Amino acid sequence: MIYLKKSEYCAIIKQAKDEFDHECCGFLAGTKKNGNIYIDKVFPMKNTDNSSEHFSMEPKEQFEKIKSIRSFGMEMLGNYHSHPYSPSRPSEEDKRLSFDPNVIYSILSLQNKEVPVLNMFKVIKNENYVEKLQYEIV
Repeated sequence: MIYLKKSEYCAIIKQAKDEFDHECCGFLAGTKKNGNIYIDKVFPMKNTDNSSEHFSMEPKEQFEKIKSIRSFGMEMLGNYHSHPYSPSRPSEEDKRLSFDPNVIYSILSLQNKEVPVLNMFKVIKNENYVEKLQYEIV
């Protein structure tokens, strides 16, 4: 099971609304214990594409965030981004750019800004495989 801290869930929503109508993005960090995944902190990043349909993260900022994650004794568990106008599911581009089958791909839809929808996925690019993952907000 994946457990997401409520404060971090709220942080993702706030970032997505603040950066609307561009996609927001960032890293999910935490720990793995006894077969469970605990997302304890999100690390917001700048979308260098400034787009409502794409996101890119600058390599230097990614490296700095990874160092920060490690300094907290956590590991990078995945990434998140928002879909300002489309559903919370991987787009064809999201699937094409999913390079690591071992990380969580989290997508927040703001199609209805009053009722944001966050889903998490496992994506295996070479097999064209997408699995929706169950999570709980704690």
